[in-house]
Amino acid sequence: MKYIPFILFTVFTNAAAQLMLKYGMMTMGPLSFAGVNPLLKVLQIVFSPWIFLGLCVFVISMASHLFVLSKVELSFAYPFLSLAYVAVAVFAYFLWREDLNAYRVAGIALICVGTVLIAHSGRDAPEQALAGIPPSSERSNIR
Repeated sequence: MKYIPFILFTVFTNAAAQLMLKYGMMTMGPLSFAGVNPLLKVLQIVFSPWIFLGLCVFVISMASHLFVLSKVELSFAYPFLSLAYVAVAVFAYFLWREDLNAYRVAGIALICVGTVLIAHSGRDAPEQALAGIPPSSERSNIR
């Protein structure tokens, strides 16, 4: 549980990167490769300010995720990344009025419930598993 803040940092930097990438692509306008060298067009996209910033934030998110993976089980940490879907959906609704209908709200609720269940399933297990210590239910059986 002590790594939850690092996991949440990963989630929110991932969501922020996605929002920056979306905004960057919105400012680029419709993409067309007609009559343009594709390599030059890709470089124009990558070095667009918001896209470049989004890519940099995404690298920070990945570095944070690597730190988290060095401390907790993958099956504990990875499902938390689904919270980025929640953050992106909510922020996209407020920033760009993207659709947030009943089905999406229900999906977001299910994601949140699932993440809470996963968080509670790993209260002691992640740190102990990496240290080679069996879960408390198994320790009582060891003599």
